[in-house]
Amino acid sequence: IKAAPKNSIFLFHACAHNPTGVDPTPEQWREISDAVKAAGHYSFFDMAYQGFASGNTDTDAFAVRHFVKEGHNIALAQSFAKNMGLYGERVGAFSIVAQDPEERKRLDSQVKILVRPLYSNPPVHGARIASTILNDAALNKQWLGEVKGMADRIITMRALLKDNLEKLGSAHDWSHITSQIGMFAYTGLTPQQMDALAKDHSVYATKDGRISVAGITSGNVGRLAEAIYKVKG
Repeated sequence: IKAAPKNSIFLFHACAHNPTGVDPTPEQWREISDAVKAAGHYSFFDMAYQGFASGNTDTDAFAVRHFVKEGHNIALAQSFAKNMGLYGERVGAFSIVAQDPEERKRLDSQVKILVRPLYSNPPVHGARIASTILNDAALNKQWLGEVKGMADRIITMRALLKDNLEKLGSAHDWSHITSQIGMFAYTGLTPQQMDALAKDHSVYATKDGRISVAGITSGNVGRLAEAIYKVKG
């Protein structure tokens, strides 16, 4: 951040970093904020997994709220596709913090110019579902509980995968599986090992070694661990 040219634009994942599964700590976010401000950089936040990092949507919003509190005029691309189970509805929000009402007018006009040829008018069905959930106290409470349940399930699947690998006798340190957070995890497998997973065990994932923890269940974790053990040891 300090080495970048002045007034650069930085894209940050607000929480549950995809693909690494490694988030800055609150203290590190404070340091990042200070460095961005000192160099006059602009912050663009991508928040697609709010609630899936800690299980708490407020906790996962720390970075965004801290930057705004510190006077950054950020842009925020926010998705409800995953945390509301609305993947097919393409629902989210794009927010920009303006310096003043006049800048807000200029921003509004420019965003409309960009939006018009892209999709003109966004689909409203998913947006109305999200709005209903967020504005109804009972539904919002239920939703927050379900988000926490999903986050806890992901944490449990990470622990099960690590435990199964250790029980198989793997000599490798798999602690990174449980220290990472969110829907995805880096296994540390090479592209060649990932090819072997697909070819020999019908386990498919990206060649960089990333797997979707959300796709792991108590029913398939044993088979996954065995496949990883056979190609990695």
